[in-house]
Amino acid sequence: MSFQQQQQYERDQQLYQQQQYEQAQLWQQQQDLQQQLQQYPQYPGQQPEEFLPQDQSVLSHDHLKPGHKATLLSYTQTLELYRQNAKKTNDPELQFEFAAFMIDAGKALEDAQTRAELFDEAMKLLRKLASNGHAESQHYLAECYASGFAKGKPDFDKAFPLWVQASKHGHPDAAYRTGKCYDEGLGVRKDSARAVQFYRKAASANHPGAMWRLGVVTLYGELGLTASPRDGVKWLKRSAQAATPEFPFALYELAQLHERGIENIVFVDPEYSVSLYSQAAELGHADSAFRLGECWEYGKLGCKQDPRLSIHYYTLAAQQEHPEACFALAAWYLVGSEGVLPQSDAEAYIWAHRAAEKNLSKALYAMGYFTEVGIGPRKDMEEAIGWYKKAAAAGDKRAVQRLEGVPVDANAKDKNKDEKCTIM
Repeated sequence: MSFQQQQQYERDQQLYQQQQYEQAQLWQQQQDLQQQLQQYPQYPGQQPEEFLPQDQSVLSHDHLKPGHKATLLSYTQTLELYRQNAKKTNDPELQFEFAAFMIDAGKALEDAQTRAELFDEAMKLLRKLASNGHAESQHYLAECYASGFAKGKPDFDKAFPLWVQASKHGHPDAAYRTGKCYDEGLGVRKDSARAVQFYRKAASANHPGAMWRLGVVTLYGELGLTASPRDGVKWLKRSAQAATPEFPFALYELAQLHERGIENIVFVDPEYSVSLYSQAAELGHADSAFRLGECWEYGKLGCKQDPRLSIHYYTLAAQQEHPEACFALAAWYLVGSEGVLPQSDAEAYIWAHRAAEKNLSKALYAMGYFTEVGIGPRKDMEEAIGWYKKAAAAGDKRAVQRLEGVPVDANAKDKNKDEKCTIM
């Protein structure tokens, strides 16, 4: 070991020891605090302000989360220290954080047995907290069941009652999920009236998803409600103001409305529609990104034709497996755009294939054409016929004609972008 390496090693050891010392101090402070609070039973469930530490981090487990002070500790040490700290407290919030930490940490593990043990321990703790009425644990546990995390497949029969319990404790997202279950018949029989009831409960807490759903059903008169465009638009506007990456839908709905307008309620404003689509696309809404791709490709809604922006937005949507966007990218790659996108048959084939996997009829037809004329890995008429049959079954008239013997234009890919639409 060189002199420099030796120095670095000693510095790392000192830093590691200092980290352990700081962790020990934090835990000791927390223990002392708990002992002090136990001496004051006249404050059930509360902490007298005079006994709260000035540094609130003493009560937090943030210092144990990956990427913070625990980075110098090994994974096993971090987990065990977190476990011991959680066991020493009766605070359900800290215990819930530990359970969530175990699940998040377990997802990154390669060892299946260790991962399974962590998940099992976390689920047991979550069930205990949920049975004791901890709303966040009830909701989190329901999400585990609904996502299929717990059993490998969605289990709404177990998720639904947990969401109901959490909603009774004032959990907005649980109230929204309960409404969705009644709305779609997930884990419970469909009940429009109850769906609206729980949507309203969540919306009263400014939940963007609940306000969006209320806006749609009120706008169009669904779930037993009388259509009221004015009230529906009000809900959509409220949801749009609170939009998140999980719930950007109201922005898209409002953008659509401003494209066509509603007399005396929503005025036609293409520029504002583009602004709303842009906001939604930034939050990851694929349909909005695709619509912007169309606008910048064809010059719609007041947008000037701009291949760079069109390809950008199509790519955003295609990365989320939006079939129309995948196919639009295939079209761009087939002809290319000078200074923006190089022409590539290989990329055109890849993106068309991804769209075809979503059963997009025109993509199925394009795959038949590509395979017939040799755009892509190989030229294979038998495989092309297979694609044409799939496209015909999906309703593509050109595929029907091709199967009847009508020839394709083998030079279509050399035409400009407007002319090649006969193929794409």
